Amino acid sequence: MGVITKTYEFPIPVAPSRMFKAMGDTKNNLVPTLLPSKIKSVEFVGHGGVGTIRTTYFADGSPVKFVKHRMDEVDEANHFCKFTLIEHDFNDDKLESIVHEVKLDASADGGSICKLSNHYHTKGDYVPKDEDIKAGEEQDKAIQVAIVEHLVANPHLYA
Repeated sequence: MGVITKTYEFPIPVAPSRMFKAMGDTKNNLVPTLLPSKIKSVEFVGHGGVGTIRTTYFADGSPVKFVKHRMDEVDEANHFCKFTLIEHDFNDDKLESIVHEVKLDASADGGSICKLSNHYHTKGDYVPKDEDIKAGEEQDKAIQVAIVEHLVANPHLYA
């Protein structure tokens, strides 16, 4: 089994504590509301902490119908979470799992630096296509941007 890691970061104009709370909110389920053209629904089994299972169902017409993640680590004090893709319907039987890590660090301007790392665990010597990795990264960024825009427009939320 091989592991390929891709890491990227970007600034966001929201404090780490607000962004982290919004990302982990299992009750209000923001993402389908903010991105209905991409995400049909998100279902949670668990309380939002370690062991919680999140199933994301994508909008009709998407090449991927669903992905299921397990929450592996949640560190609210350090604004860090780690979760693993444990089930999916995309046609890639050579991908064992993807471990995602999200870390939010405070920036000097009152916002955050969002650091995302994706660890692709593959079977054998398989290497995922760059365009598939890029598509996943773009989906991640779209979700982050939608949450940020919502928080900027609603400064009272998650304060």
